Amino acid sequence: MIAYRTMTSDDHAAIMALLDAMPGVKVRDADSFEGFARYLRRNPGLSFAAEEDGAFVGCVFGGHDGRRGYLYHLAVAPTHRRRGIASALVRNALDALAAEGIGKVHIDLLADNADGLAFWQAAGWFERPELVRLSFLPTGNPQG
Repeated sequence: MIAYRTMTSDDHAAIMALLDAMPGVKVRDADSFEGFARYLRRNPGLSFAAEEDGAFVGCVFGGHDGRRGYLYHLAVAPTHRRRGIASALVRNALDALAAEGIGKVHIDLLADNADGLAFWQAAGWFERPELVRLSFLPTGNPQG
């Protein structure tokens, strides 16, 4: 039985191990314990984990800037895919964002994440060709 719950900072090591093993997901310096804990404090109750028999099998990070919502790092262990876990995680995050008054949500994908793109498109999400994502890294560290 899959159990869903909000993430806590105590989940950091196990969630990072799950993400690190996922094709199409990159764990970066911003995913350090400090960054993870700060993100959860800033966005309480918006990030979810899926567990089975005490092990994490999926996760999604949710947050917002007061106007727009963002999902990050949706991941489901390959052994647990095609069981509705990703859809349930997304639904939990979208419901939590809606409760905060957030009705428009974005997600960024790595360009070579074909499985991720197929999942999101099948769920009704669409590419925004009029937008370009730019980043600034004050430290110059591309892993930031």
